[in-house]
Formats: sequence, C-alpha cells, structure tokens
Amino acid sequence: MQMSEPAPHNWTAPVVQRPIHSTVSIPGSKSATNRAFVLAALGDSVSTISKPLLARDTELMLQALEKLGCQITRDKDLIEISPMKQVHQDLTIDVGLAGTVMRFVPALAALSAGVAHFDGDERARNRPMKTLINALKSLGISVDDQSTGNLPFSIASDGLVQGGEITIDASESSQFVSALLLAAPRFKNGLTIKHVGKNLPSLPHIEMTIDMLNQVGVEVITLDKNSWKVLPSKIQSKNWVIEPDLSNAGPFLAAAMVTKGEVTIPHWPQHTTQAGNAWIEILTKMGANISLNEKGLTVKITNEIKGIDFDLSDVGELTPVLVSIALFANSTSTLSGIAHLRGHETDRLAALVENIKSIGGDAEETSDGLIIRPTKLKAGMWKAFDDHRMATAGAVIGLVVSGIEVDDIKTTSKTLPDFEKMWAHLVSV
Repeated sequence: MQMSEPAPHNWTAPVVQRPIHSTVSIPGSKSATNRAFVLAALGDSVSTISKPLLARDTELMLQALEKLGCQITRDKDLIEISPMKQVHQDLTIDVGLAGTVMRFVPALAALSAGVAHFDGDERARNRPMKTLINALKSLGISVDDQSTGNLPFSIASDGLVQGGEITIDASESSQFVSALLLAAPRFKNGLTIKHVGKNLPSLPHIEMTIDMLNQVGVEVITLDKNSWKVLPSKIQSKNWVIEPDLSNAGPFLAAAMVTKGEVTIPHWPQHTTQAGNAWIEILTKMGANISLNEKGLTVKITNEIKGIDFDLSDVGELTPVLVSIALFANSTSTLSGIAHLRGHETDRLAALVENIKSIGGDAEETSDGLIIRPTKLKAGMWKAFDDHRMATAGAVIGLVVSGIEVDDIKTTSKTLPDFEKMWAHLVSV
C-alpha cells in the first residue's frame, strides 16, 4: 500500500533589491487545528472550528476522521465535526507526511471497533513511530507492524481501551505524549504517562495539548515535568477559534530581517502556547525591534543581524528559517537542542548542511545542533527534501541571493497551500 504524494514543482526564488515593508495575514495554526479536529471527533456532540488551517496535513486529518465516521460540513472558514462512530469498517488511512495524523489518529482508531490500516508518503515510513506503536501494544491494543516499529501498520480493536499507566521514551517527538493525552480521557481507566530518556523536545506542543484538553472539560494533572495523569472523562464539544500559525509566520518575519525591512503579522495573540511565539525572543536577540499591539506583531530591523547562541529544544520547528537568517548575520550562530530534527520530514540537520554547502555557505552538524558561519553565498539549487520548512527557508535566502532555485516549492502545501501567492505579494508591495 503506497499513498499519493504531491508532484514536485521547481521554483526560482524572487530577489528583492530593497527593504521589504509588508503586512501578511497568516492562516490558522496547524497544531491547534488538528488538535481541535481530534477533540471534536472525541467530543460528546457537534463541535465547530473557525478559521482552521486548510492545508495538506489538516485535510488528511479530516479525511481520516471522516473514515472513522465523523460527519464533516464546511462553510467558508467554518468546519463542523460530529463525534466519530463506535464501529468502523475495514479502512485505510493516508497519513501523508503529517506527524499529527500518523501519531494522533491510531489511538482514535483503537477507540472504535474495527480494523484500520495506516500508511503514507515514502518518507513517512522513515519517521519515528516505534515509541507510539509499542505504547499502544502495552495498552493492550492489537497493532500489526510486522515488528518494524514503522509505517505501514494496522490496528484491530473492539473499541475498548483499558488505559492505566505507561512509561515511554518520547525524546524523538513530543507528539507521542500529545497523542496519548488526547485519547486518554476516553480510556476506561484514564492514563498516567511518564517520559523517561533524553530531554523531551517541543514542550510548548504538550502545553498546547493540555490547554486544549482543559478547554473541553478534561483535567490533566502534571505530576512532574515528565509525567501526566488524565482521569476518564467526557470530552465536551466546543466552538474553537484557531489562532494564526506563528511558526508559519517565520519566513515572512525572516524576510524583514534579511532585507532590513519591516513586516507585520496581524492578530498575533497576546498569550499563546504556540512554539512560534519564540520568534519574539529569538529575533530580538538577533537585533530586531519588535512591537506587539492591537495591530499585531511587527518586526523591524535597520542594523546588522547578530549571530545567536540558542537552545531550540522547545521550538525546533523554527530551525530551518532561523538558519536562513543566521546565514546573513555578522557572526557565527550556534543552535542546540535539536537532535530530534533528524527524525522529522527529513533529517533536517543533514539537509540544511548539505543545502548550505551547495550554495557556498559554511555549516556543520554537532551532536545536537548546527553551527552556522556566515560567508558569501552563490546561486544554486536548494533541495526541499519533501519538507515544507526547508522549502520556505530557501525562499528566504533567495530574497538576497540571486539564482536560488527551490526544487519542490509545492511541498509548502503541507501547511501553507498559498505560499507561492503569499510570497509573490510580499515581494511586490
């Protein structure tokens, strides 16, 4: 079983000879959208989701929930989702390359009686799944993965999950914790999760999961920084309004940085659990002037970009775009805490070093990160590696380096389906 992938599309990045001054509206958060979709599927009645992100990752989630029996209706930027059925037919779920789909949906399938087969893009078969698969098995769920610990796999269930206590090593992805937390209220005995192993990455995503569970009446007890307890509970329906995706704002903020310009992102929340909110701290350290008010978040810079020494363990998804800025800094940047990026859509650390060297740059991997030494760059091919964040990083570099070609800009459809149009508008105003 092999799922379809979007066709690649070569793209020459536009160059600008002036500071960019623009206001860019960013679509909804992918992380919040897919969590809201899952909670709607587990809810006690119909939920509505306003201003969701509609991109490949979220469409794959909707397709998966529909197969599990959710009724889904759409009206412009509003989606209604009814709870999933207690029984489903033998079905196949395409996870694409979406971490939230491949990790959140299996536990949902176990809460419905039937057989569900999971597979996705070719690269999805290399993404870490063993921790979740073993966790589901330890909870008494029948998972047939041919002992590979990877996609493809199948889940056969009677729809009842006992729950209890579980110990996992989620150092490869915080999504393993979020996946279990989201389903835990529906387990007969709830669930206590303890993470053991190396540092747990991307903590803001777990905080988002807990916050959203709280909003639908589920209490998550944080026992310590690596342990959580969820009692069995009804999940209430809710009318969700999704915040803009602050991580996806990164390339547009980066455009202000590398061109010495100014970019405003409207509707930036005053308080949020999104990892992308770290752009405020990061870009301030790199020399930007930042203001957050009723107009949104504005990033402006007129001086040189400063190199940065930063632990990205909580916000690793920002790495590719941050690297694209660091290439134009006035000193070396050292980025740490991101060894887990080797298991994302691609090995992001190796891919970034390969791409940077191919355009004349100087970068090297460390055990848990990257060292970026700014130098003169040249024209060349920037490979996306089926990774949306790699593609947008290439676009940023191309603003100031003539002749940068991204080999597959269409991979941005994973989270920003209108990226090319948004970028064209950015450079035209």
